[in-house]
Amino acid sequence: MNIFIIEMKAHRKGLIIWAFGILFMVASGMGKYAGLSTTGQSMNELLSQMPKSMQAIMGVGTLDLSKASGFYGVLFLYLVLMATVHAAMLGANIISKEELDKTAEFLMVKPISRNKIITSKLLAGLMNIVIFNIITLVSSLAIVGKYGKGEDLSADIVVLMIGMFVLQLIFMLIGTAIAAASKKPKTATAISTAVLLITFMLSIAIDINSKLENLKYLTPFKYYEAKNLMFGGGFQGIFVILSAIIILAMVSITYVFYKKRDLSI
Repeated sequence: MNIFIIEMKAHRKGLIIWAFGILFMVASGMGKYAGLSTTGQSMNELLSQMPKSMQAIMGVGTLDLSKASGFYGVLFLYLVLMATVHAAMLGANIISKEELDKTAEFLMVKPISRNKIITSKLLAGLMNIVIFNIITLVSSLAIVGKYGKGEDLSADIVVLMIGMFVLQLIFMLIGTAIAAASKKPKTATAISTAVLLITFMLSIAIDINSKLENLKYLTPFKYYEAKNLMFGGGFQGIFVILSAIIILAMVSITYVFYKKRDLSI
């Protein structure tokens, strides 16, 4: 029994739906840029007059919306949110689905260790987010390049996708850790999504109120912002280290708690 293949098949339909969603997001987002690009600098001036809270929610910040690079930087915030929601839900579901589907007994009687089960599930989850990320990368290169007007955005988009992949991995593993530690598998997805939304709202709050700047280390959404990756010198060492710590911690929690838990059959 190849658990990896079984998990890939189980999540195939969901991945296809999410892939179409991200394609639509990139296409429609850049389509709006095409319509707004004729306003040029006036669009930047209009947005600068908006309340800071609204600018933060929209993800505008210091990006130049008259350029495709700046507009894609704004769009990236929503692409990341979509990608991380998919990752968190995937992580929680891939661990808890045996109990939810009442197939835990079938899985546990097989001559296979729990370590191998969880490893296969994590690899399947990793493959899902890799495919999702590649689809986002290819569609972004093709669609954004069309509106670039001479801007070479390939390197910037690749850097953004690397940042997005790390965020996907973080939230997928947060989902697996919560599902492995939770005694109620039905709540794992909801808790994982709640953690994601809380950290996302915290990142927005930090943008609104500079006094909260020191809290940026508590939300992964501040680790890989478009304005920093594209125009602020790329990846910051402290955030890369924090990402690695979170990933290793979540992997450890997933293995430890999954091996100890009594599965509901």
